[in-house]
Amino acid sequence: MSTHKTLLEIKQVRKSYDEEHLVLKDLSLDVQEGEVLVIIGPSGCGKSTLLRCINGLEAIQAGEILLDGELISQESQKMHLVRQKIGMVFQSYDLFPHMTILDNVILGPIKAQKREKAEVIKEAEAALKRVGLLDKKDAYPRQLSGGQKQRVAIVRSLCMRPQLMLFDEVTAALDPEMVREVLDVMLELAQSGSTMVIVTHEMQFARAVADRIIFMDKGEIVEENQPAEFFTQPTTERAKQFLNMFEFDVKQAEEKLTV
Repeated sequence: MSTHKTLLEIKQVRKSYDEEHLVLKDLSLDVQEGEVLVIIGPSGCGKSTLLRCINGLEAIQAGEILLDGELISQESQKMHLVRQKIGMVFQSYDLFPHMTILDNVILGPIKAQKREKAEVIKEAEAALKRVGLLDKKDAYPRQLSGGQKQRVAIVRSLCMRPQLMLFDEVTAALDPEMVREVLDVMLELAQSGSTMVIVTHEMQFARAVADRIIFMDKGEIVEENQPAEFFTQPTTERAKQFLNMFEFDVKQAEEKLTV
């Protein structure tokens, strides 16, 4: 839960790929230290682009992004240091196929942060044990399931000791039976006090893990609220339409399972 110290500040951020394609429309948003913010909305509304702008993977055309009071949105030679403070986990795991799981995890802390190898290995093994994968430390990515690879990707980010964790649809590429194991790890992280911004289509998970829900559409924040209120009493027609569509999809899936 939030400690009321603002960690991330997004001020009037505008992102466009051309004059006609405005992806983020003067968007403003704060994230408190220890807060779990979940961003939902229809495909193409700018959710993933927002995360990529926070992490410096996409340049913005206007506005500012600050992390712990420091401006991070201007391109500079310090961007590699900024990215060490912000962990990001994508749909794709991006593990090095020729390296063992342990070597994948310890590479960043040793090479980028110049930390002692023995200390990093100890921390990495503890983190792998925490997500139930210590027995896979000498395996290679090709020997793991999609859910296991995604848990390794989360551990790899955590071992960089980031101030902020970003998750972009991390279960989207997984088979349904693997989704739960990844969401359980993220739920545990949230309960441990990590500051997290999560983009997801998993509505039940969003409701369970979030301190606050942001609903985006067409590059703008349409509605924000605590999960209980947002999911039971949305205040905007657009949010109501979105949630009704999701309920319909869930009912359809349940009907197919019973046929």
